[in-house]
Amino acid sequence: MNPTKSEAPAANAGSPRGASHRKRNRRITFVVLGLIVAGLVAVALVPARSPVDLVRVRRADLRMTVDEDGVTRVKDRYVVSAPLAGSLARIELHAGDLIREGDVIARVLPSTAPLLDARTRSELGARLSATEAGIRQAESTVARARTAAEFAESEARRSRALATQGSLPAQQLDRIEADARARREELASAEFGVRIARHERTMAAVASGERAATTTDDPSYEVRSPITGRVLRVLRPSDGPVVPGTPLLEIGDPAALEIVVDVLTSDAVRIRPGARVILDRWGGDQPLEGRVRLVEPSAFTRVSALGVEEQRVNVVIELVSANAAWSALGDGYRVESAIVVDEVRGALSVPELALFRDGDRLGVFAVRDGVARRVEVRVGRRNGLDAEIVGGIGEGAQVILHPSDRITDGLRVEAR
Repeated sequence: MNPTKSEAPAANAGSPRGASHRKRNRRITFVVLGLIVAGLVAVALVPARSPVDLVRVRRADLRMTVDEDGVTRVKDRYVVSAPLAGSLARIELHAGDLIREGDVIARVLPSTAPLLDARTRSELGARLSATEAGIRQAESTVARARTAAEFAESEARRSRALATQGSLPAQQLDRIEADARARREELASAEFGVRIARHERTMAAVASGERAATTTDDPSYEVRSPITGRVLRVLRPSDGPVVPGTPLLEIGDPAALEIVVDVLTSDAVRIRPGARVILDRWGGDQPLEGRVRLVEPSAFTRVSALGVEEQRVNVVIELVSANAAWSALGDGYRVESAIVVDEVRGALSVPELALFRDGDRLGVFAVRDGVARRVEVRVGRRNGLDAEIVGGIGEGAQVILHPSDRITDGLRVEAR
């Protein structure tokens, strides 16, 4: 009798062929499970990529500057003093008032005149002679300044003609025109000196009795302004007795400003007259342009905020931007200056934060195919933010910014 369909599998399960089939299935299952476990272990053993900040080696203009705070000051500042002893009448002027040459700015009322002995008369005569010599000296200075200004102006005219023909670089023309402006300002300053010397001669003549100070109707002596300008400060606003030489007012022209910046002597040796200066954070919307006019030859000692004695020197900067751009500036205002001491156009550079030191060598971590590689580089000029690369790595390479001690050669990384 043939077995039914329900009895056939049971018969096959007990046969040797069915047992072999079950063993083969179990082996396949074990192999698959082993492969899965091995894959999971392999994945677990692969290190995770470390997140890093990346930056590319690029070409950019590299500018080296000396950054310091500075203050504005009036170029030609004059302190008007009491020419003789007496009682000063109250000064009615205030800071900012416009005055013209010859205007009365103070009055000195006579006090009881003391007797003059022979020595006093000799001293007053010597003072008068000294003021006359001062006039001659000031006039000689004017003559020299006028000659220099005329030569600088003729040189500027010739240079402008050459620049129009394309025979002179624009930068050299700017320097020549700046020199011509400086010579004109020196001439104006020298002419102010002549006026002041003549004014001092007049005061000395009055003090010595050579000239009468006032008319018989008004016994006061009128102190007049030697120049046209504005009152910067009233040093003696109240009335009272004064002696010769007592400062009364400071006057000058606030439109003729310059910047004074004191820098470390180690930085001053890199600054040259004519260097470009960028003036920022002075209160306006746009930075101002300036140019170094003078690096003073004598330094001074200043104690820093940390109590360290520093040798510093003043750098005098003239404003190049149009007067309308900085008309709001006044005497004694603070500015931040960046004096350009060197500049490289199109330098291959990276941020200095990407560099690390390995002994006496510098290097970067370059990222290639997601792997960090230690690369030794040669560095040229640096400005505190970027460094010039002169060898070791090419343009467009990706490097790690501020690498930590955990970054090693061969580490797998990814951009943060």
